[in-house]
Amino acid sequence: MKTSNIILGKDVIVDNTTSINNVTIQDNVKIAKHCSIYGAESNILEIGSETYIGMFSIINGFSEKVIIGNNVSIAQNVNIMSDSGPNASSEMQKYFPLIKGKVVIGDHCWIGANVVIMPNVTLSEFCVVAANSFVNSSFPPYSVIGGNPAKLIKTITK
Repeated sequence: MKTSNIILGKDVIVDNTTSINNVTIQDNVKIAKHCSIYGAESNILEIGSETYIGMFSIINGFSEKVIIGNNVSIAQNVNIMSDSGPNASSEMQKYFPLIKGKVVIGDHCWIGANVVIMPNVTLSEFCVVAANSFVNSSFPPYSVIGGNPAKLIKTITK
């Protein structure tokens, strides 16, 4: 695998079984084992400071920009993708066109285990996503969401 465009802040810990490419990672980020985190030369994936990414997670920023904020907690087996669809079959794409879009995870979000976040999603700051949720739409600050597809469960009050 070609690795390039990697900018690391201070005290970043990336497990040696994890692959990263075309990323900017701010200070004090921890990325657990067996993750795949990548952008593209034209879409550098951004991870804010004090963020944690759990093992076996995939963050795909190849087709469009992916931005992970500061102090974000991402549990294990999370899949965040900027594109989705049957990319190996132009015939199948006639029925299920490829979806591409920017993904933004705001500051202080908490993403539970086994969550899938689709393209064109923005989770504003302080969102909580319940484990095993499928997120295909955006949510405002302080939302607690869950389900398949994810729906608003409640709003956190300050």
